[in-house]
Amino acid sequence: MKVLLATNNKHKISEMQSILTTVFGDGLEIVTPADILEVPLEVEETGATLEENAYLKAIALFSTTGIPAIADDTGLEVHELNNQPGVTSARYSGEHGNDAANRQKVLTELSGNLNRNAQFRTVICFHDGVRTLFAEGVCKGEILVEEKGDKGFGYDSIFVPLGSRHSFAEMSASEKNAISHRGLALQELVRVFNGYDNAE
Repeated sequence: MKVLLATNNKHKISEMQSILTTVFGDGLEIVTPADILEVPLEVEETGATLEENAYLKAIALFSTTGIPAIADDTGLEVHELNNQPGVTSARYSGEHGNDAANRQKVLTELSGNLNRNAQFRTVICFHDGVRTLFAEGVCKGEILVEEKGDKGFGYDSIFVPLGSRHSFAEMSASEKNAISHRGLALQELVRVFNGYDNAE
């Protein structure tokens, strides 16, 4: 089976490839937009929810390539910030993709706040022209008072999952993938996918 990962983010690609290969084994051929498109396809994330953005990206990539597409959208939801940055996580500071500025804004807004409960939530959409399937993964934890670790990306260096003493940015890829929101969402997608096939 060939699937197209609907992202140009090299960190996401690496993480999703690792997780999907573990779940599906060698029978899965994974391609990215850079592998098959001469001109990059930029999908504007205009959705008001993670679900809408994942859907927009999966539909756009499948419509352009004809290859079954897996798209995700992920948000960091901080309790004391009314579940922000949420759907705006990648551009929370005002500049899309400025991870350092995004992290700093969250730390500044939580300064002095004892309630640092937060969660990462990933929604994945699979579309192959016949079916559109959704799956979700949630990883609960807390926001640190300062950054720790130099691995990972995004908000990883300020987020500690429940039951751990280490931030995502202090973990190896395999340690993070085993408990992360994206890993859980991809595992759920497999269950949804299998359930759909068995119901036919």
